Amino acid sequence: MSYLNEEQHKIVSSAVAEAELTTSGEIVTVLADRSDDYNDVALWWAAGLGFTAMSLFAALPEPFLNFWDMLIGGWSHEWTTGELASMTIGLGLLTFVIMLGLQQWQPLKFFIIPNPVKTSRAHEQAIKHFKVGAERRTVGATGVLIYLSMREHRAEIVADDSIAEKVEPEVWGEAMGDMLVRIRKGQIAEGMAAGVRDVGFVLSQHFPRGEEDENELPDRLIEV
Repeated sequence: MSYLNEEQHKIVSSAVAEAELTTSGEIVTVLADRSDDYNDVALWWAAGLGFTAMSLFAALPEPFLNFWDMLIGGWSHEWTTGELASMTIGLGLLTFVIMLGLQQWQPLKFFIIPNPVKTSRAHEQAIKHFKVGAERRTVGATGVLIYLSMREHRAEIVADDSIAEKVEPEVWGEAMGDMLVRIRKGQIAEGMAAGVRDVGFVLSQHFPRGEEDENELPDRLIEV
């Protein structure tokens, strides 16, 4: 799924190129639809609700049995142990399948994912992109990754060790804030460009551009 058109890609890429004019640092931007498919979380939800349904039936069987009697015409029925066991298992399996099916609707799936899980997965994915696209890929180990994950509504800024030694995490928080102000308004490209400019300004204070500096990493926005 693409969130930005060609012109919007240029806004971000141009911001990267401009920011790098004053620093030896290299900025990489990544825009992702999601950081994970969360299939494991979906299974946990389905299994949890399945066992909950089975437990409720075991604790309070009468409402379930009365409802079933009503469906078959209102005639009461003497349930055997085997029938009750089969009904318990069947109820659990039915709940499991229904919950898995409901989570095929992506808005619901992402709504019920716990926020700490979203944050953790977005951070892990940002680290992976950083290791592949920016970490130690410049002469002075001055790479920075700006990562935005749309489904989770999460953003990350990851920097090489040489940068992290000089720049406090709170500084990146300010850049993140400027970026998210616009993104929350639906201005994704403009928000990322604002974040790039802030990161570029910080880098220029600690890693000014030298006369022989070269552009070592692509300026273009990577959309995955």
